[in-house]
Amino acid sequence: MGEGPSLDLEALRSFVTVAQQGSLAGAAALRHRTVSALSMQIKRLEQRLDARLLIRGPRGVSPSPAGEALLQEARELLRQHDSLVARLTGQGLSGRVRFGMPEGYAPHLVEQILPDFLASHPNVLLEAVTAPSGELARRLERGELSLAVALDRPHQLGAGESLWQTAPVWAASREFRLTDDAPLPLALHPLDCPFRSLGVEALDSQGRDWYAVFTSTSIHAVEKAVEVGLAVSILDRQRLTPRMRVLDERDGLPELSHSHACLYFSRRIAAASWPAVDALATLLRQRLSGAGPWPAHGRESRQMNSGS
Repeated sequence: MGEGPSLDLEALRSFVTVAQQGSLAGAAALRHRTVSALSMQIKRLEQRLDARLLIRGPRGVSPSPAGEALLQEARELLRQHDSLVARLTGQGLSGRVRFGMPEGYAPHLVEQILPDFLASHPNVLLEAVTAPSGELARRLERGELSLAVALDRPHQLGAGESLWQTAPVWAASREFRLTDDAPLPLALHPLDCPFRSLGVEALDSQGRDWYAVFTSTSIHAVEKAVEVGLAVSILDRQRLTPRMRVLDERDGLPELSHSHACLYFSRRIAAASWPAVDALATLLRQRLSGAGPWPAHGRESRQMNSGS
């Protein structure tokens, strides 16, 4: 009885790196291979599977539909392989991982993900920071971060890997009442905030006058301004507290577009740190894809308290 087809683990590792970097040159540097050698690995993998795995575009390469299907399976296979080797040899991951995240989601990411990552990889030097998504994008482009979870606007990064869809809403205190002919008082984050962009664009398209009565880099300060009735703001629905309510079209406010929280990689990751960066990315996908960072009981209680 003949042997079935087998896959080269190193070719799979190269494919995953190319898909995540969106560039053969960037992946070749991380894999310590030439671009031609990497291309040959991918070609042999495509021949083995009889499928085209990568599509070239104006901004680099991206997985084909067959490549997307392989990518999910390959990540899990490599994770299991690397975990087995680490257990048997006693050699874990090392290197430095510089991770960025928006402040509004940081408590959940810190509580649910980062301790488990460090417990599994104690020799990795983790540096985690919070900043608005626009600032995170600039830090990624400058090579100051290895990877980041950021909302998909207002920056100009390439397509990120969507983890979950956010739910922005107009939030006000329960006692707040709108006046139709008065400018809308807003509590806002600085210009780098995606929700600020969503809200201002929606109001401008409606021709609704507004002014920033309160501006802060702190999500907690903005929420407090909403709770005490100082202003209206744009918050993720899951952050609504019992002292807040949702405003919508019935209150004369425009509908807000959705945005996505995406995983972005730097194009300048030290080769020695890449396995650790990839391990954190894998954990983020496993814990966040689809549902996001909110605990199920937290989602239910907030929705009940918001009256929505």
